[in-house]
Amino acid sequence: MRTELFGETSAAELVADNISAWFGDHKVLDRVSLTMAAGEVTALIGPSGCGKSTFLRILNRMHEMIPTASLFGEVRLNGNDIYDAKERVTTARRHIGMVFQKPNPFPAMSIYDNVVSGLKLSGVRATRSQRDLLVEDSLRKASLWNEVKDRLDQPGGGLSGGQQQRLCIARSLAVSPRVLLMDEPCSALDPTSTRRVEETIADLRGQVTVVIVTHNMQQAARVSDQCAFFLAAQNTPGVIVEHGDTDAMFESPRDERTSDYVNGRFG
Repeated sequence: MRTELFGETSAAELVADNISAWFGDHKVLDRVSLTMAAGEVTALIGPSGCGKSTFLRILNRMHEMIPTASLFGEVRLNGNDIYDAKERVTTARRHIGMVFQKPNPFPAMSIYDNVVSGLKLSGVRATRSQRDLLVEDSLRKASLWNEVKDRLDQPGGGLSGGQQQRLCIARSLAVSPRVLLMDEPCSALDPTSTRRVEETIADLRGQVTVVIVTHNMQQAARVSDQCAFFLAAQNTPGVIVEHGDTDAMFESPRDERTSDYVNGRFG
């Protein structure tokens, strides 16, 4: 059914190449390069203010929505530069979805309509039976189906905070993204909801490329295959100090600053 609606979709490699970014005259990232492997989970860690969320927004062209924002470098999805003049913003954002720190379902819209809302924005037509299957599939992938299957016509804003976050994940998954970006998706959630979101991330491994910003070192260690440590020294833009296999980053980091951060000595 997803193949019928969207054609063949699969997890894609995402490459950031020599990215620098500014807000007005203030430089916030300096020559950041990172390869996020297809189907793997990459965690972005580092103290507040080092450019992690800015970098995440650059990956699906949300940075350019800020009037004073600018950037240099390339972001390539399976080799294609998403900032190329021929590439449509809407296409980039369908292939590279985003889940934010604060759940943002359409509060007055039903759970069902929240999930399928991306179809209209993507210009995809679907029959009722196709939409029904899509809603169930997306909610199952987001570990929410069993909790809401008997009240799909009720407002999404009536769900708990954790359920709203998983509804936002389902909404993103409904348009078959190749990459899913998550900006501290569990920071406002209780432990049970956090566990369910982490289980969802684990289930998505191999199907979707996931990039997650987190300040929770235990979470980064639990959910990610690869890890990138961002740092900004005083009055300097953010850079990647170290990146690589998550287990290696936590157990035998190459840079002393990485060791200090993951072991809680600063940040």
